[in-house]
Amino acid sequence: MPGSSHISIFHLHNGSTAMKIINAFICTFITVSVLYLAGGCATLPNVSEMIDETPAPLEPFQIVSSKGALSPEKSRAIMERVKRSVNPTDILERHTAVVESVTESPLTRGNKVTLLADGQATYAAMFKVMRNARDQINLESYIIEADETGLKFADLLLQKQAEGVQVNLIYDSMGSMNTPDTFFQRLRDGGIQVIEFNPLNPLKALGEWSLTQRDHRKILIVDGKVAIIGGINISKVYSSSPFKRKKHEKAPIHWRDTDIQIEGPAVAEFQKLFLDTWLKQKGPKLAERNHSPEPAPINGISALARLSPAGKAQETTSDLLKEKGAALVRVVGSTPGETNRIPFIVYVSAITFAEHSIHMTNSYFIPDNQIEKALTDAAGRGVDVKIILPGITDSKLALYAQRYHYSGLLKSGVKIYECNTALLHAKTAVIDNVWSTVGSTNMDFLSLLKNDEVNAVILSRDFAVEMEKMFVRDLVHSTQIQPDEWIRRPLFPRIREWFVNLFARWL
Repeated sequence: MPGSSHISIFHLHNGSTAMKIINAFICTFITVSVLYLAGGCATLPNVSEMIDETPAPLEPFQIVSSKGALSPEKSRAIMERVKRSVNPTDILERHTAVVESVTESPLTRGNKVTLLADGQATYAAMFKVMRNARDQINLESYIIEADETGLKFADLLLQKQAEGVQVNLIYDSMGSMNTPDTFFQRLRDGGIQVIEFNPLNPLKALGEWSLTQRDHRKILIVDGKVAIIGGINISKVYSSSPFKRKKHEKAPIHWRDTDIQIEGPAVAEFQKLFLDTWLKQKGPKLAERNHSPEPAPINGISALARLSPAGKAQETTSDLLKEKGAALVRVVGSTPGETNRIPFIVYVSAITFAEHSIHMTNSYFIPDNQIEKALTDAAGRGVDVKIILPGITDSKLALYAQRYHYSGLLKSGVKIYECNTALLHAKTAVIDNVWSTVGSTNMDFLSLLKNDEVNAVILSRDFAVEMEKMFVRDLVHSTQIQPDEWIRRPLFPRIREWFVNLFARWL
């Protein structure tokens, strides 16, 4: 499906009859079997056990600034200011303790976070920072299409490369499978360093190969100073406005998505993720640039020394990551392995410790038992749980599997809304008016269990207020699912949703 950042094995283009569904499954049975064998028996970590095993924090959480780790006294003072800005909530202490136990990514202060709603705002921000690039552009995207939008990106990247700015690009082989090789060869011919993540053809793989592991991240980093991340791919489907329609012309479907622009010390953590992926995919050595700061050493050799043709890293400077704002930000990324599914752990823990409100938006919602239980438990203890999900979709089968989970959630008091004016593609949450996350992680098994993903977690009352305003705007364009009407639905949709959900791990 052009522009989709979710490649469903069972993608169904049209129709909803039982025969079409059955035919779709028959046609893909062999593919499912192959992917099952390729994916192995991976499981998600038990977050309840992690919570039980994490001791209550005795010391203040260490916060990192542009000049390094702050003292315990300064870290404590910063957290106390955040606590005083909202009603009491365990998400600031107990949840943070759980996250600190599973990730080395620090909580950084001094970040400016700008909310970017939809493709037009995001693309405008991306083009602005790329035009102002002076040293390097690192771009990582699940989908890069050779359409009007993709060509605009390519032209600007080639222009900046010609100006002496080093451009490094990672794209996912499956996500960009419809993009011709000539598109990327043109970039290579212009001097841009390009990596195809996990090529569909295993003979082309330079690093470890896995058919089911995809790079679902969307990251732009410019000069090591500014990063833009979220759910938006590089495709013309994000370029249309829901309000622009020529007379007698059917408007293209509007894709509703969310990104953020971050300036400050947190950008260093996105740079680490990009460089780590570059190394693991055995990309070409990068030019000697200031890729500050440096990722953790691998086999005793620093990442930048391995990337640099001269075999040595460039000196880092505190000026590169000056503090730009007041938000606390932690970057959470996932890679293969049960213990590395950090966004999943973060989501389950945050929902578990919520005390007042959980307002979530997600584009592919096929939750595992832990997420579903955390949501129903939260509603049961009086937390205001509202979830906006797609009513229009690029994958009918994903929509059916999503709706299979409604009954249990509605029964517990969770309020569910479906967006019917746009194709919802955002992956966001705001909890207790202080904790927010924006990123690439869907609430489905592919994102939670297999893909490389990235989210930013923001601790800021001011940013949470912006997130809440955006959530309210989305509610206006959504329809609430009424529990009494839902339980009176005909039998066939229920059977269809139950059947499709049997294959939830591959949707």
